[in-house]
Amino acid sequence: MTHPDENLPAGTPRDRPVETAEPTERPAERPTERSPEAPAEPVADPTERTAEQPTEQPTEPGVQETAAAPAPEPPQPSLELRRALAGVRTEVGRGVVGQDSAVTSLLIALLCSGHVLLEGVPGVAKTLLVRTLAAALDLDSKRVQFTPDLMPGDVTGSLVYDARTAEFSFREGPVFTNLLLADEINRTPPKTQASLLEAMEERQVSVDGEPRHLPEPFVVIATQNPVEHEGTYPLPEAQLDRFLLKVLLPLPERDSEIEVLARHAAGFDPRDLAAAGVRAVAGPETLAAARAEVRRVEVAPEVLGYAVDICRATRQSPSLQLGVSPRGATALLATSRAWAWLSGRMYVTPDDVKALAFPTLRHRVQLRPEAELEGVTAETVLGTVLAAVPVPR
Repeated sequence: MTHPDENLPAGTPRDRPVETAEPTERPAERPTERSPEAPAEPVADPTERTAEQPTEQPTEPGVQETAAAPAPEPPQPSLELRRALAGVRTEVGRGVVGQDSAVTSLLIALLCSGHVLLEGVPGVAKTLLVRTLAAALDLDSKRVQFTPDLMPGDVTGSLVYDARTAEFSFREGPVFTNLLLADEINRTPPKTQASLLEAMEERQVSVDGEPRHLPEPFVVIATQNPVEHEGTYPLPEAQLDRFLLKVLLPLPERDSEIEVLARHAAGFDPRDLAAAGVRAVAGPETLAAARAEVRRVEVAPEVLGYAVDICRATRQSPSLQLGVSPRGATALLATSRAWAWLSGRMYVTPDDVKALAFPTLRHRVQLRPEAELEGVTAETVLGTVLAAVPVPR
């Protein structure tokens, strides 16, 4: 998310000059030619002082007069950090074609320490996108294929009896990583889905009553298939609300699909990213420094009110039986600040809020059954809300 200049209105009287005492005897002076537009000024005797003329104080020897300090410049995002993350997008583009908006959304989630739900039909490079992002950021990543028989301990880890020591030792599960790819998360029962709740919210898992902290950064990137709902378990609202963003991966455009085929024809192997030229251009330290800057992005009270009004308007929509919670409002604030920082600003505008409203809020609203029968979607409701809420100027 210009300030008009304030000029004096026409006819404003100027300050009347102060009349000063004239000496009794004064030699005749030649009149000075003066522009007709310049106001007349009184002539004062340099030997006399008036009440309006301040007396100059003598400056002590060795003391220099200090000039007024210039106004501080507004803070700017670190150009080095932004270039590093721009390089990450370039590296991801070496392996994934036509998903630029999804790459940006994943970077926003990493800057906000949030989790992402990727939704798309099979074959749109969801898994490849996560693997390439991890390689470009030099982060550890693990993949879990969620199935109906997957147990919670298969994700978080479990205690294993060691016959040599006659003791139980903890064996870490795949959740102990930086980027966890939860593939087809809606195909596992709610018991296993719930095992991720503590990890996503608290960044820890508890086994046998003992909390174990996860590495930093830790981000869950879950995928789900919008088709083939047989044998699936829809995520409960409590867990959907834990995802910072829901990103939709569409089918690529014709030119992008031709580029995909051309790369495969040239020998591209999605299982060998190093051969494709993908290299690490940033790391956890870069992310930590960028997150610190994002937390310093300023938000005006008017913009805060705008974000709150959008979320409150969803709770009053007749097409929704569940609107955006306060957690959703804080998520919208966080993503807007990250997007403003990526755009090169240290302040948030209403346009930033509008740009991130769809991916941040689409999974936090629940339609009424009658609205679904009429073909209403979460996107149409959010579009109506954005059009109705006044934008601050």
